[in-house]
Amino acid sequence: MTDRFAILVRHADYLQKPETPSALQPYALSGQGREQAREAGAELSALAADHGWQVSPEVFCSRQQRAWQTATLLAQVFSEKTGARLRVTEDAALAERSVGAFANMTVAEIEQVLAEDPRLASPPQDWKANSHYTLPVEGAESLMDAGRRVATFLRDRISSLASDPGANAQIYVGHGAAFRHAAHDLGVLGFDDIRKLSMHHARPVVLKFSPVTGWSHFGGAWKERRPLETALD
Repeated sequence: MTDRFAILVRHADYLQKPETPSALQPYALSGQGREQAREAGAELSALAADHGWQVSPEVFCSRQQRAWQTATLLAQVFSEKTGARLRVTEDAALAERSVGAFANMTVAEIEQVLAEDPRLASPPQDWKANSHYTLPVEGAESLMDAGRRVATFLRDRISSLASDPGANAQIYVGHGAAFRHAAHDLGVLGFDDIRKLSMHHARPVVLKFSPVTGWSHFGGAWKERRPLETALD
């Protein structure tokens, strides 16, 4: 069995509603984001050539428009550069952490509802970035929940590549916080590193799976967070 590679790509810049957890926001890429996605396709084609990767023709992305659009544009450019045809498959397993019934509400609106509902406890001050906290509403999950969900998907997909002699790498387009928590679940990032790091828009972070040594960081830079940077991804 050979080493296999999970190419993680955070969606490109998009028209995000201000001061609102990104979660299930349905908006499209910005003009800058579309260019970032095309650049990602060119970068991935070069990386595949440099490392001799045989990239699976199936690119997975979440069902949010920003992820699908990023995946579609990078796949188009990758195909133009390499001649390899890629197809995009959406999967809910790659979604960002769900805030459930609070989807697409601003932080202030969420906190107001929590304060006014006598059934609900006040959230911790750091609730947006707290890895273990789950908003007390239907459909919500913690960041750790989202990370485990994404990690399970990556394990399953990378395992399936073992039976495909024509591919040893696969592209996944999703969301920064869910990917970081997945990397922790896979043993690639320490828990304290989750808050210190983010992901650049449409820049790959590559994880390697070795049948002998397990998961490790292979290439691509994580983004260093500024000390006071608020996590809304």
